[in-house]
Amino acid sequence: MEQRARKHHQDRVAETLRTEIGTMIEGELSDPRIGFCYVSEVALNPGGKSARVYVAMDTSVPDIARAETETIAGLEAAKGYIRFELKERMGVRHVPELTFIADRSGRFQARIDELLARSGKRKKSMNPPTSPQGTEASLQ
Repeated sequence: MEQRARKHHQDRVAETLRTEIGTMIEGELSDPRIGFCYVSEVALNPGGKSARVYVAMDTSVPDIARAETETIAGLEAAKGYIRFELKERMGVRHVPELTFIADRSGRFQARIDELLARSGKRKKSMNPPTSPQGTEASLQ
């Protein structure tokens, strides 16, 4: 029973961190390195002393790898301000140490879908469907 309550508490803290950090990224951080992004997930370590913040970038950026690097650098530079604001907003004594990580799962998923679609098209072109007349003739 105790483990379930602890897990529920950690999930609530992680969700609060995600929404509050997302709000700060959208409107309060003025670092020009931080591009258009959103917090996709916050993974809180079991002790609650540290958290990994996964940040996903907008895919319409021309050089997404460079934008990811600059955004993560900007967020790392603003880490002290973010932690101070989280402490004030959440009303807690301790805010976990934050580590910002670029979330590439959406891009990987899009690439996998693209490859699967290509594979499906290739299989269809290798096995052309038989004509309806051929099947009728074989039935008679």
